[in-house]
Amino acid sequence: MKKVIAFLLCALMIASMFAGCTAAEKKGPGKNTYNLKTVKEGYLTVITSPDYAPYEFYALDANKNPTLAGFDMALAQYIADYLGLTLEVVPMDFNGIVGEMGAGKADLALAGLSPDPDRMEKMDFSDCYYEGKQAFITVSSKASMFTDLASTNKESVKIAAQTGTIQMELAEEFSPNAQITQLTKATDIIAELISGKLDGAYIEWDVAVAYKQNYPELTIVCEVPYEAEGNVIGVAKGNADLLKYVNEALNKCVDEGTFAQFVKTALEQAAGDNYQGLLGEDGKVPTE
Repeated sequence: MKKVIAFLLCALMIASMFAGCTAAEKKGPGKNTYNLKTVKEGYLTVITSPDYAPYEFYALDANKNPTLAGFDMALAQYIADYLGLTLEVVPMDFNGIVGEMGAGKADLALAGLSPDPDRMEKMDFSDCYYEGKQAFITVSSKASMFTDLASTNKESVKIAAQTGTIQMELAEEFSPNAQITQLTKATDIIAELISGKLDGAYIEWDVAVAYKQNYPELTIVCEVPYEAEGNVIGVAKGNADLLKYVNEALNKCVDEGTFAQFVKTALEQAAGDNYQGLLGEDGKVPTE
C-alpha cells in the first residue's frame, strides 16, 4: 500500500509539473535568474517527441487523462527551475525537431537525442547525460529468423526505423540489403511489428525494454554497436549563455543523483498505462 501511495503522489507531482503549454501560460513568465535570451521572455521552450518511453511519453490516469512524463521531461522541468524560467513544452513528431531548432523556434530539444554531427548545423549540444544503447528487435514468432546482427542483412527481411534518427542510420549501415522502411513514430514501428508487416526494427534499447513491458511478444535480438557518446540536449544554436547554464544545471542534476531518480520513476510509469504519440486537438488521446 505504501508503494502505491508513493507512486500516486509522485504521479500527481509530475502531473502538476508537466500540464503543457496552457498551464505554462497561466503560470506566467519566470524571473529569468541568469537574464538569458530565450524564444519567449521568461519561458524555457522545449520541443519533444512523446512517443519514446521512458524518455518522453504520456502517463494516463484512471480516467485516461494524459500527462507528459518521462525522464527527459523531468529533466526539462529541473533545468527550467534552475534557470528561473517557466517550462513550456511543445510536442511534435521527431523528424520535425531538427528543423524547428534550426528555425530558432525553441530553446531546447529533449527527445533522446544522440550527438549526430549532422544535427550540429542546426543546434548546439549539451554535455552527455545518459548513455543509452541501441537494439534490434523482433517478435517471438519471428525470433528464429535472427541469430545475430548479420542475419538482418537479407533481401527477404523487412525492417524499420524511425525517420531522422540514429536508428535509421544504423539500419542502413548493418542491414543495407534488407527492405528498410522509415516510419515517423516509434509507436507505428511497434504496431507494424506486432501485426506482422515487419520482421524487425532498430530502436533505442531502453525504449525497446519499455515497449516490451506492455507487449510481451516483443523480443530484443541483440545490441547494435554504436560509437556515439550518449544522449544530449539540443540547445539553440549560438546561445552560449543558455548552453553554459543548461550544462551547469544538467551536471548538478546528474551528480546529486536526482536524474537517477527521474529514470527510476520514468521506468515505473512506462510499465503502467500510457500513450505514446501526439494528442488530438482536444488534448486527449486519439480514439482511432
